Amino acid sequence: MAIQIYKSGQGRYVRVGTAIGMALVVLMLAYYAMVVLGRHLPTAETWSVYVQFGVPALFAVALVLVAAWLLNKPSFVDFLIATESEMKKVSWSSRAELLGSTAVVIVTVFLMAFIIWLVDMGFLAFLTKVLHLW
Repeated sequence: MAIQIYKSGQGRYVRVGTAIGMALVVLMLAYYAMVVLGRHLPTAETWSVYVQFGVPALFAVALVLVAAWLLNKPSFVDFLIATESEMKKVSWSSRAELLGSTAVVIVTVFLMAFIIWLVDMGFLAFLTKVLHLW
């Protein structure tokens, strides 16, 4: 029985992006497992190297198989295809609008931080001068 990809012509970009994201997560988890096992295994034993590298490798293979199964599961693939079709409908902002909006957000954040700092200094002055609490 040959393995067939469910709806192979649809949702290509989302499937590839999801596969890359899953691969990065698998690699990071395998590396973390390798480092943790390296810290806790005795270094004098010859089998510890096999355990340190073998267990994360088997773990990575198992996660890759789960990811491959998930990327071919009909309900998940239909969700990815629907996501890609909805993203094609989005009207993206122009570069000028994006830069203008970013500038407004940055200025607003700094202005609010300055106002909160002023209020904080006011409370500090009130507590130290009037109530002698500080």
